[in-house]
Amino acid sequence: MTELFDTAVTSLLHLPEVLDRLGAAAGDRRSAGDHEHHAAHGHGQHRISGIGGGAPVDIMETPGEYAFVLDVPGLSKSDIQVTLEEDRVLVMKSSNGAGNGKRKREEEEGECKYIRLERRASPRAFARKFRLPEDADTGGISARCENGVLTVTVKKRPPPEKKTKSVQVTIA
Repeated sequence: MTELFDTAVTSLLHLPEVLDRLGAAAGDRRSAGDHEHHAAHGHGQHRISGIGGGAPVDIMETPGEYAFVLDVPGLSKSDIQVTLEEDRVLVMKSSNGAGNGKRKREEEEGECKYIRLERRASPRAFARKFRLPEDADTGGISARCENGVLTVTVKKRPPPEKKTKSVQVTIA
């Protein structure tokens, strides 16, 4: 009976981590719905589609750039990779070995046992991919990580100039 109780308690102790992972996956589905809402109501001119999980992302658009903002507590800039795939897919992820999602716990001593563990695993592993819109300047990508916040900025290309052509009108 004690073994069954210990197994149940251990499972409950890891429940916040499991719920957190499920919430991250649901967040991706919610953000897709948010894009549909914004497009239907005329908010924003460009759709940026994304996949992946582990880190919620805020995406902002200004007249000159797109900004992707992620909370990455416990990760240093050397733990984060920002790359471009297939010329239009922006990839942000934690490096190998960083953010493995394992919580570092102090060893239990003697008769001391954890009753409840609610602190999130830190640092967390994450991988997010976003297809950039056509007006994104893939040569103008910069990233900075300050105080546990990663900000990736993608410059926009200026809109193409509209060319006008004069046509000679002849009267017959």
